[in-house]
Amino acid sequence: MATVGLWHCRSILGSGPGPLCVGHRLLSVSAALAGRYIPPPPKRKQYDIPGLEPITYAERMYYVPGLAKPKFEPWIKDWNDPFHSLGAAPEEPTLHKEKPCFVFHQRTRLVEGVKQALWLSKSKLIEGLPLKILGITEDPAYQIPNLDERVQNIIRHTRFWSTTEERSPRGKFCPTLLQALLHLCSTLTSSCPSLSQRMLTENYEPVATWHRESNLIQVHGTNGWLLNATTPLAPLASRDEVLATANHVLETFYPISPIIDLQEVQIYEEENDTGFQAGYPYSHPHTVYFTNSSKKGKRIKEEQLRVKMIMFAFGNALAKAKALYGDNCKFLEHPVVVQSVGTDGRTFQFLVFQLNTTDLDSDDGVKNLIWMDSDQPLYEYARSRPEIKRKQIVFPAGLSGYQPETFKKFLALYLHGTF
Repeated sequence: MATVGLWHCRSILGSGPGPLCVGHRLLSVSAALAGRYIPPPPKRKQYDIPGLEPITYAERMYYVPGLAKPKFEPWIKDWNDPFHSLGAAPEEPTLHKEKPCFVFHQRTRLVEGVKQALWLSKSKLIEGLPLKILGITEDPAYQIPNLDERVQNIIRHTRFWSTTEERSPRGKFCPTLLQALLHLCSTLTSSCPSLSQRMLTENYEPVATWHRESNLIQVHGTNGWLLNATTPLAPLASRDEVLATANHVLETFYPISPIIDLQEVQIYEEENDTGFQAGYPYSHPHTVYFTNSSKKGKRIKEEQLRVKMIMFAFGNALAKAKALYGDNCKFLEHPVVVQSVGTDGRTFQFLVFQLNTTDLDSDDGVKNLIWMDSDQPLYEYARSRPEIKRKQIVFPAGLSGYQPETFKKFLALYLHGTF
């Protein structure tokens, strides 16, 4: 108490204005901020006079006042020391270009959604899947025994049985569901041997570059799982239907620029790459699979998922067309077809992309074709506990609202190209 009282009196009697005169310590301000800043002494300038050699203390090997500091040549080690390495000398970026490139990658979000993706890929949208694909599952040779029961058990396994938590996170059950459905489709390999000539690839990076109204655009980045095949998919539209797309008018977004959401870069390489080395036996892209989930459980809107499916299916098709026919071929006599499937663990998006032309600079001429069947639920909900309101069960526990037609479309896209 005596010490506190003495300090309190000294604070009150302190000279000069300031917060210390009130007798309270400033605990919110550190001593380093409250103290006086003392600048370091200025460095002495060393003069280099021609014809005069400074007298240094190099021979004495210790500091001597009044003598100049010696200058030694840098010591070059005879071995590689990773802890004291100077690193490589900075080089000027050789890929720097004056003309910017607009890149679409896996984190790009388009403000106009699918309409903007159609303009970027110069495509015409057709609602629904082609009848040629939908009729595949009606063939008795492609029937899976106890199909509905096995699909429902897969859903229960991913939502209930594979976790001890009350609610399985989306980042876990969504890729598990997709992988289990692909495994169920692969059980038809015994009745369809051509399914063995496929390979599922993950973490590949395709690159596709094209010009659109004097703008250089590129699709680049890691996307979903790619199902490759040894043979390409056959075109779904006839030559007359392809030529008829020249009358289709693409929608514009004036005054919004169609490339407003793309990343502008000036260090890039103008290339087209499928992501695989030359001679890879499974070189033809078949289907790209996307999961609308992440490890943190976040997901994007369904519209942006469809945009991602369009752009990466187009990028895979364009890179493959450039590898097959070169850069000079504009109208493709044999169009390149790539499929895409996206899901958030409950709702599925189906897409088929047919690349008819690589002349993408202007809006005139033949357009590419896209068949899309969106927002197809596999089931309504899956709950580990019932939802009760006013002592009545509104939603029972378990799986409810299973839609068998959705998986048939999933199976039809998987079997497409086997005959």
